[in-house]
Amino acid sequence: MTNQANKVALVTGASRGIGAAVAERLARDGFTVVINYSGDAKLAQAVADRIEAAGGRALTAKADVSDASAARGLFDAAEAAFGCVDVLVNNAGIMKLGKIADSDDAAFDQQVAVNLKGSFNTMREAARRLRNGGRIVNFSTSVVGTRLETYGIYVATKAAVESLTAILSKELRAAASR
Repeated sequence: MTNQANKVALVTGASRGIGAAVAERLARDGFTVVINYSGDAKLAQAVADRIEAAGGRALTAKADVSDASAARGLFDAAEAAFGCVDVLVNNAGIMKLGKIADSDDAAFDQQVAVNLKGSFNTMREAARRLRNGGRIVNFSTSVVGTRLETYGIYVATKAAVESLTAILSKELRAAASR
């Protein structure tokens, strides 16, 4: 186990799948984990229960990251409970496959809202609020490079997140050197 005592990681979309696995791994490495979810509270609580049963610390926090005030509230909850946030892992995302010509506005808007705007909202909060030496991890997809058919909207959101990540990295590096 890596010693990350007193370090707090906030993982979006952590109630199941990859996000739950990331949250549990961070807890095994000694992080206190904030488990963000937008749907089923029972799934998020089950992740928290597994972390706590293994000796870790966890908090569940419901927030729709596509809403800027909810993203702020997510960081507020983490800070109220644990005093700070050291790591943000942007895992929340949705994927609705379909040919571009057959896609509707609702599928486009929903994926942009969660995958892109949600990542933007939490990255912005993290840039303002992470403790010195903090880290931001944004998940993308290899399909950005392979450009598979039916992945158009999803890939567009992930490519945009990759660009935001690269630019934010430069901005934070420049701010740290001042």
